[in-house]
Amino acid sequence: MWQRLSFRTQLFLPLGLSFLAALVLGGILLQIFAAGQLSEENEPARRSTRTIATALNNTLRNSDNPKKTLDAFVQMLDTSSDIQFRRVEEGPSPLPKDDQRNLKVAPQWFINLIAMPDMNAASPVVIDGKHVGDIMFLPDLSADLFEKWIAFLALTSLVAVLTVLTAIVAYVFAGSALRPLQHLGEGLTRMRRGDYAKPIPVGGPPEIRQSCEEANALAATLAQLSEDNRDLMHRLVSLQDDERRDLARELHDELGPLLFSIRAGTIALIDAAPQAGNLGNSAEEVLQSVEALQQTNRRILDRLRPLYIEELGLSTSVQTLLQNFRKQAPHIVLTDTIGSDLNGVDGPLAQTVYRVIQEALTNVLRHAKAGSADVQATITGEALVVDISDDGGGFPEGNVFGRGLTGMLERVRALSGSLSLLRVDGRTYVRCRLPVQPAREAPVSPSVILSENRPAQIER
Repeated sequence: MWQRLSFRTQLFLPLGLSFLAALVLGGILLQIFAAGQLSEENEPARRSTRTIATALNNTLRNSDNPKKTLDAFVQMLDTSSDIQFRRVEEGPSPLPKDDQRNLKVAPQWFINLIAMPDMNAASPVVIDGKHVGDIMFLPDLSADLFEKWIAFLALTSLVAVLTVLTAIVAYVFAGSALRPLQHLGEGLTRMRRGDYAKPIPVGGPPEIRQSCEEANALAATLAQLSEDNRDLMHRLVSLQDDERRDLARELHDELGPLLFSIRAGTIALIDAAPQAGNLGNSAEEVLQSVEALQQTNRRILDRLRPLYIEELGLSTSVQTLLQNFRKQAPHIVLTDTIGSDLNGVDGPLAQTVYRVIQEALTNVLRHAKAGSADVQATITGEALVVDISDDGGGFPEGNVFGRGLTGMLERVRALSGSLSLLRVDGRTYVRCRLPVQPAREAPVSPSVILSENRPAQIER
């Protein structure tokens, strides 16, 4: 639970608890020491009351007229004094003066908190062995309580002011520390996504500044490695295309004529079948095998290198690819949106677009069990977007990239593009985004995204 709280909350919560603890501790100390202090301060007056009562009783015993002497003593007492005389016939003692006055100088809860001691003292006055009254000590604690109330307010105000000042300082410090950390986190997120162009602002304490500088140095290194990796992959793809072109040329120039010669010889044998007897049936089988080999050779040549891209353009080549797909899979309803401006695309970019569409449709044909498919290839701004979707079964859970999708991903990465496989609303999408400008100028490294509200990887 504590780990889920923000840094400021973790910082301010102990400060608030410290403030409350200081108030509680102040109340406890006040309750422990204030009552004893009040009792000690008024103890001399209590003793004086007992001394006065003793002296008065001695005077009354020696007086010829004790009542007159007592009346004279009572008249001498100041009504505002803490020492008063109460006659027996006056009944119970009046409400102590501390209860009458203290409410005016301090709240009742504060007085209850102090746990006021019993300050009232009564010393009996006796005339001829008869109890005629008491000399009462009724202290006025208003001044003492007011002093302690002011001290309590001062202590509380001091703790509150110190807490507020500490909170302000902590808030400013937390902001100066969190802001660079936030920038560092955002920068690391960009680095994880492959964006190394924007540096992380350097600021905050020395430790954080050093971390930001190291992260920027790491970003520069990763950017250089990413560019080198793109250049290497681009060269690998170019070499792969060159090898495919050479292999396709050899298959076309070497194997093609041989198959044509075998086919011509087989046709000649078939023409001579009436004189050859049962040899004609064997020649028919050989001719069928040769024709199947020629068709296979053409498909291999088409997959190795569609030579007509350079002659007809990318848009026309893709349309030809879609026509061949419709012939091979008449049970799949295929729709398409192919931009005519694709004919202006050439080189490795055109080869990659063609390969992505070719491999995606091959997976639809072989694995999807789909009833419909859609192909879109357009240029939007500075990006070439390819989107192939179908209503097939989607991605079997737990599968990984096969050779076909791995090859597509390598080609896309070589051109600093992104490849996304998604499952949305019952349809499977293969989306490819390629920069039209040269790969060296692309600021963001390639990525692959696989999602169906959960990751999924498969060569369908």
